[in-house]
Amino acid sequence: MRLGLALGYWGRGPSADHLPLAQEAERLGYHSVWTAESWGSDVFTPLTWIAAHTTRIRLGTAVAQMAARSPTTTAMHALTLDHLSGGRMMLGLGLSGPQVVEGWYGRPFPKSPLTATREYVDVVRQVLRREGPVELDGRFHRHPYRGEDGTGLGKPLKPITHPLRADLPILLGAEGPKNIAQTTRIADGWLPLYWSPTRSGAYEAALSDLPAGFLVAPMAHVRVCDDVAKGLLPVKAMLGFYIGGMGHAARNFHADLMARMGFEEEARLIQELFLAGHRQEAVLAVPDAFADEISLVGPRERIAERLELWRKGPVTDLLALSPDPHSLRVLAELNS
Repeated sequence: MRLGLALGYWGRGPSADHLPLAQEAERLGYHSVWTAESWGSDVFTPLTWIAAHTTRIRLGTAVAQMAARSPTTTAMHALTLDHLSGGRMMLGLGLSGPQVVEGWYGRPFPKSPLTATREYVDVVRQVLRREGPVELDGRFHRHPYRGEDGTGLGKPLKPITHPLRADLPILLGAEGPKNIAQTTRIADGWLPLYWSPTRSGAYEAALSDLPAGFLVAPMAHVRVCDDVAKGLLPVKAMLGFYIGGMGHAARNFHADLMARMGFEEEARLIQELFLAGHRQEAVLAVPDAFADEISLVGPRERIAERLELWRKGPVTDLLALSPDPHSLRVLAELNS
């Protein structure tokens, strides 16, 4: 099982720790470093900055939001950074949710998410393979565009720049069972939002027929500390926000995922509290058991024991969410 460093997205401004953490991860032998985006900092610019200050570590997006860019634009970003980094790029994509897509990007959330994802990946792969002009008469993505409000002058094009790798890895951040199953068919890997090594049965059907070389790369908060309950507080804060606030009361993919993992009542309570304005109570309502299952928190010996559970399943890459160089170092030592 390889290790990656997940940096997430910026808050109020850029973090001064991100570049030193990425450089330390490279020094420790981590395989990859991953950036993210929500409705603030973008995903590619920080990754390019990291690429310029490292030499070996792979560079991943977890995730680049599909609504933020047309698929050809995303492919341009990926092929450009792949060239500049000497072939280190890994492209992670995700749909996000209706509130962000329609509220921030000002676009309709697709009524058929699986079709929209499939078409998006198709176009990106056409660009990267450069076997001919990009053409797709899709429901959500049409190349060339031939809508009634167009000029009718669109011409099929292929990229001027020759991509460095036609097989640049594409991973998808999928949550629903059907989306995960499709991911195993059209992508090179899967980026689970929450992964519990003791509840892998929640994904068993979707992962029943993995192709050779398929990547499973979940994120996990990693914190070496003596007080487990205290170490889990940042995890619970993250879960309270995602389960409670990252979605509508009637359509929240993160809450639905937590419910499928066996915590349905708790997920609905967190939503109710958060949406009623009781955010601190929502965080405290996150079960320690759930936060602990999807994390690696506690003394070194406890993390070593729990790490064995992660190794036994289909996980190929563990992406550590950790702002602490000491925790990154301990994880590297335990995984060596």
